[in-house]
Amino acid sequence: MNNRGLEGVVAAETKLSHVDGERGELIIAGYRVDDLAPNATFEETVWLLWNGDLPDEQELANFRRELAERRSCEVRRIPGVEPLDAIRMLLPPGDDPLDIVAKFPTIIAAVWRLSRNQEPIAPDPTLGHAANYLYMLTGEVPSDEKVRALETYLNTVVDHGLNASTFTARVITSTGSDLVSAVVGAVGALKGPLHGGAPGPALDMVFEIGEASRAEAYLRKKIEAGEKLMGFGHRVYKVRDPRADVLAAAAERMFARGADQSLYALAGAVEHEALRLLEEYKPGRRLQTNVEFYTALLLHGIGLEVPLFTPTFAVSRVAGWLAHALEQRAANRLIRPQSEYVGPRGRTWTAPAA
Repeated sequence: MNNRGLEGVVAAETKLSHVDGERGELIIAGYRVDDLAPNATFEETVWLLWNGDLPDEQELANFRRELAERRSCEVRRIPGVEPLDAIRMLLPPGDDPLDIVAKFPTIIAAVWRLSRNQEPIAPDPTLGHAANYLYMLTGEVPSDEKVRALETYLNTVVDHGLNASTFTARVITSTGSDLVSAVVGAVGALKGPLHGGAPGPALDMVFEIGEASRAEAYLRKKIEAGEKLMGFGHRVYKVRDPRADVLAAAAERMFARGADQSLYALAGAVEHEALRLLEEYKPGRRLQTNVEFYTALLLHGIGLEVPLFTPTFAVSRVAGWLAHALEQRAANRLIRPQSEYVGPRGRTWTAPAA
């Protein structure tokens, strides 16, 4: 039996997340993503993944304090190196999941600022994880609306089944290696363009369209040219990606409280037209809105530049990678699939002519 890409092969049991592509459902440790993501802090979600239940008030306070105590780390400028590459170079070796999650945004923010000839900003221990990340990027304490929007995003993408980077983390962990090695391997998998996707192009498309009246002609031209509409279609989801609904609602709340509402309205018009035309040109393909479309809109509204979109995804997903690594350790068996040999047989060695 040939399962290219391990399609349909069950490689692990997990209590962390469940993805149902036919029903358009994502469950995170028992909670529907549309219930958990808009309401929990990121610290609560991380605790939930690592411990199986939400923290009580004292557990949450202690967890927040322990994260804050571990944020600081020395970050040097490495010319030409982007934030995700820097993670692989600068994340201190070790096996403490709290240390890894705490330092991840510090490294990304510092490398981002250094690459733009700005001094890094030290973490603020009084701020929560999401607020501190934005503070270290900009030097300004973010508004409650931006923090809530970012926390909703971080909660939404924290875990998503046995995707390529998560599987990589579990494979490395299964060898008995340390947690930093597992995370660095996962980052390497995430950098591949076929895995995490690129939310930026979805936003570029909305900006290029510019006005709702131009959406139909623009999108028809792209589809007829055989180009992919960024932000639509997903390998797993055959209906609308539930994460898109969560982020659309978060974007609507944030844009209604002071951001550019015209951009949100334009994105909604583009989405509506894209779905209509995809059904017209590709009936039955069930190409629906995916997480990338509203990720781009939300992160732009928060004030992040496009090159920070994927690193910000990693600020969240590192907690999921570690949850899977810890779960793998608890009931470990070396992950060692087989391959099917399809090469030649029966060859005999002939010494080369002198």
